[in-house]
Amino acid sequence: MARRRGFFAELNHQMVVAERKRQQQARQAERAGLAARRASERAYRAALSLQQAQARQAQVKAGAAERQAQADAKRERIAAGQEEAAAKNAELAAIYSEIDGILSATLDVDDFVDLQHLRIVAEHPPFDAGELARPVPAPPPPSYPPEPAFAAPAEPTGLANAFGGKRRYEQALAEAQQQHQYQVSAWRQHCERIHAAAQAASARHGVTEQERQSRLAEARARYVEECQQRDKEAAEQNAELDRLINDLAFDVPWAIQEYVGIVLSNSAYPDSFPVSHNYSFDLASRELTLATRIPQPSAVPVVKEYRYQPTNDQVVSSNLALAAQKERYANAVWQVALRTLHEVFEADRVGRIHSISLKVEVEHIDPATGQNVTTPLVIVGADRASFVTFDLAQVTPAATLQHLGAALSKNPFGLTPATVGRSVRSRGRQA
Repeated sequence: MARRRGFFAELNHQMVVAERKRQQQARQAERAGLAARRASERAYRAALSLQQAQARQAQVKAGAAERQAQADAKRERIAAGQEEAAAKNAELAAIYSEIDGILSATLDVDDFVDLQHLRIVAEHPPFDAGELARPVPAPPPPSYPPEPAFAAPAEPTGLANAFGGKRRYEQALAEAQQQHQYQVSAWRQHCERIHAAAQAASARHGVTEQERQSRLAEARARYVEECQQRDKEAAEQNAELDRLINDLAFDVPWAIQEYVGIVLSNSAYPDSFPVSHNYSFDLASRELTLATRIPQPSAVPVVKEYRYQPTNDQVVSSNLALAAQKERYANAVWQVALRTLHEVFEADRVGRIHSISLKVEVEHIDPATGQNVTTPLVIVGADRASFVTFDLAQVTPAATLQHLGAALSKNPFGLTPATVGRSVRSRGRQA
């Protein structure tokens, strides 16, 4: 047998797990918010008590005020411990409610799975170019200094012109012209260097911008390729889904098994009581052979309640009586068996599966050999025609299994195996 979840069953299972995780995170966030509000309220009350103590301290002796403050702090500590114990008890009650309601949790749910809901449309994230989307800033335009202006010396006049002034003027003019030519030459060289630097910066900018555009084009090409790959995978998955729907319509065994896997993967058990399935379908007899694996008794919580002890400022726990632990685990085992039968038969609206041969089993270490063994706790056969007439909301699970002729462990908590008599399947068919 040993058939595990197929592609669509695993896909559906991951969706269920993700939704359960989201709900669990929401519950944790709600509890954290509640705890934060309580802490805030305690802090406010503590601050208020301190203010009141300070006010009293101005009116009474310091010793009395200190004793009052200590009494207030003690009350706050006790209140905080009691709130912590109450929160733990509420969470524990929720866990036990889930385990005790394994069967009832599925009765108000239509276990039929519309396979069209597994059809997908590829979702593409928007293209994000990041830094590549921004053009490389262009270098600033070159800034040239003004051309040096020629400043001629003043011409001599009057007596200065008569006593050698003209000669000296001409000499000064020649020197000024020579100096101006030198300045103009230096200015031109400086402008040429500025121009060359600007051209080099512009060339570097062009290369850098071209590289950016090239990398941007490569990023766009990768994005398009990724989108095409997602579209291709979606198309392939939808084509496989079409094959599943078509083969299921024609009672092809693999398709029936795949649909069973989807149905069972859609069944959300409590986190504290995880369940897995192996299964196979025989078309000739139209019987589904199914093994449902459950956790060991040691995996189920055993705490009865939490309480706060003021003497040592601790939250302590007490355990359930052994009889209560045994009863809860056995009831969970019986409920898992009925729930599994119910979910498969209800989901199979067309009636492709006529009967189910079911084992509810647990994997554990055999204390006698130290080897890993699988022990059946329930072995039962059920026919669709009779089982669908049961009102599971009104039944006692153990009694229903006995009515079906099931072999039941006499002590599931002790991992006592169920033993099969000759009449188990026959009674199951006649029930």
